[in-house]
Amino acid sequence: MRHLLALLLCASAGAQAGEIVFYRCTDASGALTVQNMPCPKGTQLQSRKVMQAVDTPPPMPAPAAPAALPALMAAPAEAPPVAAATPAKAPAAPVAAPVPLPDLFQCRTREGESYFSESSAPPSRCVAMQVTGLDGNPSTGAGEACEVVRDTCTAIDPAQQCATWQQRVDEAESQWRFAAPSQAQTLQKNYQRLQSLLDGSDCKTQKP
Repeated sequence: MRHLLALLLCASAGAQAGEIVFYRCTDASGALTVQNMPCPKGTQLQSRKVMQAVDTPPPMPAPAAPAALPALMAAPAEAPPVAAATPAKAPAAPVAAPVPLPDLFQCRTREGESYFSESSAPPSRCVAMQVTGLDGNPSTGAGEACEVVRDTCTAIDPAQQCATWQQRVDEAESQWRFAAPSQAQTLQKNYQRLQSLLDGSDCKTQKP
């Protein structure tokens, strides 16, 4: 019986708020039926009960689907490794341009000796002269005299300039190395000057 009542209550659960009538019906065999509609023909109404229907709370809304998680931010692509900067090469030291050699002249003394000079008119020289005394005898201490002479010089052929300069440097080195100690320093400086001029000239780049 309780089970049947429970079924009736469930059946009326969705109805609107209001009164619910239950009927107790007994058939010819004495079987009792509880229902929410009048007893059918052939049955006897035993009792009727009116109950206040309880408002059925509206069904709870279905839980909202969790918001979709924002798409994971794409990890920034790794930047390609930066190649180490190649150190800039130090600028090459400027190469000094070859300097033309000074013109060279071959000079000859009155005595017939030959030498090289960078001047076409070397300084004059005073050559001692023999002095004769009043008595006709040579140089008795009465005085001295000299003759001013100039050496004659001719320019070296440009085609022979480099070879002649090399010859001059060789002679200057020889004079220095075999000089007396009192003159060695002066002759060494002269040799070094001439060698420096030759090294800085275009003679070093010319084919022999």
